[in-house]
Amino acid sequence: MRIGICSDHAGLEYKSRLISYLLGKGYEVVNFGTDSSESCDYPDFAHPLAFAVEKGEVDAGIALCGTGNGMAMTLNHHKGVRAGLAWGTAIASLVKEHNNANVLVLPARFISYRMAVSCVRAWLTTDFAGGRHQRRIDKIPV
Repeated sequence: MRIGICSDHAGLEYKSRLISYLLGKGYEVVNFGTDSSESCDYPDFAHPLAFAVEKGEVDAGIALCGTGNGMAMTLNHHKGVRAGLAWGTAIASLVKEHNNANVLVLPARFISYRMAVSCVRAWLTTDFAGGRHQRRIDKIPV
């Protein structure tokens, strides 16, 4: 599985550590930046990740910023991207099970790194339930 990952400056530390974690689990990882701790604008990194998801260049994505909201708002403006914000394992599982989120967004300033890993693990190992949930997804404009 090929996973794209991006962050702004607030999510840089967790992103760097998550890349190592994912590589260690056998995933292929594509880093869309940032790679600097200098203040930056999250859309500059969210858009390239979203385009890669749209084009099928990556199978899924992970995005991090301070609250996660900026990344989620930007990502969800792209056709075929369903970015779900999670701050706990139950939410991370549900954004996949119920919403078939193909991008997981994490609020780096509000969760521990340990929780970030738990969210990623839960999201990656949860299957989409389909059924009534697909009907609801079909009602989201693309």
